[in-house]
Amino acid sequence: MIPASAVLPDGALSRAGRLAPGARVAVVAPSGPVPEERLRAGLDILRGWGLEVTVAPHVLTTHREFGYLAGSDSDRAQDLQDAWCDPSVDAVFCARGGYGVQRMVDLVDWAAMRAAGPKVFVGFSDITALHEAFAVRAGLATLHGPMVAGLDFIGTRATQEHLRATLFEPETVQTHAAGRALTPGRAEGVVLGGCLSLLASDLGTPHARPSARGGLLCIEDVGEEDYRLDRCLTQLLRSGWLEGVRGVLLGSWVDCGPPGEVRAVLADRLVGLGVPVAEEFGFGHSEGARTIPFGLPATLGTEADCASLTYEVPALR
Repeated sequence: MIPASAVLPDGALSRAGRLAPGARVAVVAPSGPVPEERLRAGLDILRGWGLEVTVAPHVLTTHREFGYLAGSDSDRAQDLQDAWCDPSVDAVFCARGGYGVQRMVDLVDWAAMRAAGPKVFVGFSDITALHEAFAVRAGLATLHGPMVAGLDFIGTRATQEHLRATLFEPETVQTHAAGRALTPGRAEGVVLGGCLSLLASDLGTPHARPSARGGLLCIEDVGEEDYRLDRCLTQLLRSGWLEGVRGVLLGSWVDCGPPGEVRAVLADRLVGLGVPVAEEFGFGHSEGARTIPFGLPATLGTEADCASLTYEVPALR
């Protein structure tokens, strides 16, 4: 493990190289089981981009006892580690989320992962726990983006195109303009975050990020009622994890309740931080979600009817 102080609070993380046709990518399933038809559809999209795709051995397996897991914890961890440490693999994509990363993340040899160098890593939702691990334990930047067997990736051209541009032409999506201000202002920091409930669940674990200090925090969630969102945010506030955060970007809150009630909870818990907050920023579980790089410095600007996030460097070298 690398000390948290080596990459936090303000340091940018190591970037991977951009992809080109012919690049070899691996697909893994660190969380839930993967529907085969959806996986095939997602693989066809990647191959249509000229990528050579390999599928990890346990992507289509299911845990013998717990049907919400894609194979055993050790198998899922080994698939990720083998894919990452294979020198012929340029990128690792997650097949889907669900639940399961927290069960396998400590079984990965993070020293070996860091030694293998930066590579492209893509996923979101439950994969938040891996984004945090790549940042804190390996010092590597990652992409909060769609998953290969995800319905939005398969069915939404805008989601596909934003990920493709991030992978192949990252300078063309270096600025993200979307949403509007919940709290106006301007802030600079390193982008981090993911699924709110996963960030709250990570608190107190041995290798958790000590705080969001110095960061621009992206949060979103799905299927969490307003009081559960309140509980997660309150936990982050009470623990001091949000102290020193420089800005907040709010993504999608699908199936979290009436939008007005959800917005009221978010405002109640976040406006008091006294930092710029952008809402409806278009990442997460919503249709047409954009890919957001984590671990890189950016500037957040929020005004009454618009917001923007501009990175100092492209997501990939």
